[in-house]
Formats: sequence, C-alpha cells, structure tokens
Amino acid sequence: MRLKLLSCEILYREMCAAVARSPHQVDVEFLPKGLHDIGGAGMCARLQAAVDKVDASLYEAVLLGYALCGNGVAGLTARSLPLVLPRGHDCITLFLGSRRRYEEYFLSNSGVYFKTTGWIERGQNLEQLGLTREKTGVGMSYEELLAKYGEDNAQYLWEQLGGYTKNYRKLTYIEMGIEPDGRFELATRREAAERNMEFEKVRGDMRLIEKLVSGDWDPEEFLIVPPGHRIVARYDEAIVGIEPAP
Repeated sequence: MRLKLLSCEILYREMCAAVARSPHQVDVEFLPKGLHDIGGAGMCARLQAAVDKVDASLYEAVLLGYALCGNGVAGLTARSLPLVLPRGHDCITLFLGSRRRYEEYFLSNSGVYFKTTGWIERGQNLEQLGLTREKTGVGMSYEELLAKYGEDNAQYLWEQLGGYTKNYRKLTYIEMGIEPDGRFELATRREAAERNMEFEKVRGDMRLIEKLVSGDWDPEEFLIVPPGHRIVARYDEAIVGIEPAP
C-alpha cells in the first residue's frame, strides 16, 4: 500500500523510525504542535485543509498521527480516502502503547506531566509560541501582560499561567528507545530539580505507532473513517466514532 501520514511534529522521531520499518510506502507530512493551541475548531480546520490536499489517486488511506487531542480531530471528514486514527484521548496513549497502560499510570500518579523528545525539542516552535502568546498570554512576562491586559487582568493571568509548577508535582520522561543519547532525559531531570518536582523515567512502547504505519488497524485500537463520514467524539471507552458527513 501507499499511505499518506499526517502527524503532529511532537511524534517526529518516533514516526520516522516506524516509517523506516513499515512494509508499505508511507509519505509523511508533519504539522506544527501549535495547532493544539488554537482551539478544537481551529485545529480541525487546519487538519481538514491538510487532508483535502492529499491526492486520492496516489494513496489508499490517510493516517493521522493524532488522538482526540481536545476534540481537535472531532468533525474531521474523510473525502475520497479513508482516514485512520488511533483511539486515544491524547498522544500519551501513542507513547505508552495502549489506552489501558496510560489510564493505569495516570490514575496511580496524580499531578503528572509527561515529557518526550518531541515535547522537549519541538514543543516551543515559533508557531506555537506566537499563537499561544497572542491567544492566552502564555510565555509573556508580567510587564507584557500588564501592557496588554491592564493591572487587574495581568495579575490574574500571571497567577493562572503558573503552569505545571502549580498544577503538577511530577515530571515523567517517556523513553521510546529511539533517542540518540541521554540529552532529553537529562533536560527533564534538570527541569524537575529546578521546579522541585518528582522525576520518573518510564519505558515507552512503539506498538501503536508501528501498527498505524504498518496497516495493522485493529478496530479496538484504531478508528477507520470511510469516505463520506466524519470523526465524532464519544464519551465511552471507544473515545471516537463516526457519523455520515453533512
């Protein structure tokens, strides 16, 4: 098969490693992590534009290197080609290899924030910073917030934008086995120490990523969207489903 993969750049190293071992020809296009910061509707619109540009005469399916991602794929419509999406609330499911493992780890580790190679080297790209700063104030200094929003609002935003230093107590680095050296783990350890957070390293699992690009689409773990249908969020174990496109 010849497949088109549209993936978040957070999965860059992992997807490239898996594509190199795929039995199929997989052409890859990475989209900026910053799409997550423009809201579900905006993210879906950008993804839809990328899907609609795929030449249906060249491929048999469009693979999505995403999960539900804050409803960022909800409403995404398959035109002439089927879409294939891993079932998961966010990309940590892909890094840990299954929904069950993610759920078990999350429930036993309250206040955890995950790090991977992609989150470290691509989590602060220019598009993300520009969009996030403009829409939410993340990354702005107190003086910038003061100038933009006024004293009362600036004080509130400054307190709320404390990020995971306030809301999280633990940094967990997911080692996927594709890292060139220990720099990413070291960066996470340093950040945890600087923020007085607990550090843990866990072994990731490439199985879902590899199954996606190898065409092993078990319906328990992947949603296949036939042409003329769109993705919908479901509030059960399936996480995502399909309905006819309007």
